[in-house]
Amino acid sequence: MAEPATSEGLPIRMLHDRVLVSQDGELGERKSGGGIVIPATASVGKRLVWAQVVALGAHVRQVRLGDRVLFDPEDRAEVELQSKDYVLLRERDLHAVAAQPTENGQTGLYL
Repeated sequence: MAEPATSEGLPIRMLHDRVLVSQDGELGERKSGGGIVIPATASVGKRLVWAQVVALGAHVRQVRLGDRVLFDPEDRAEVELQSKDYVLLRERDLHAVAAQPTENGQTGLYL
């Protein structure tokens, strides 16, 4: 059985298949690939968000500390630790894990 893992010196031990992530940014304005600013109030379909994994439960099998993962922001539970906000998810709530960067630092992601 794997041991629970944490980064960032967090005072927490994750249980079961839980994943604690730190969001890349707030759900605010975005920029398109061409540099056009898209306001937060713009109507778009269901939009998934990226976050970085900072802690894992012992039964998590597909994700590692530091991975960048994609999830639905509506399926989340927020928690504050050491004055910073995190999102608590089950491993099954993750939709994807970003590929590792290649030699030129690109992952091919443009989402």
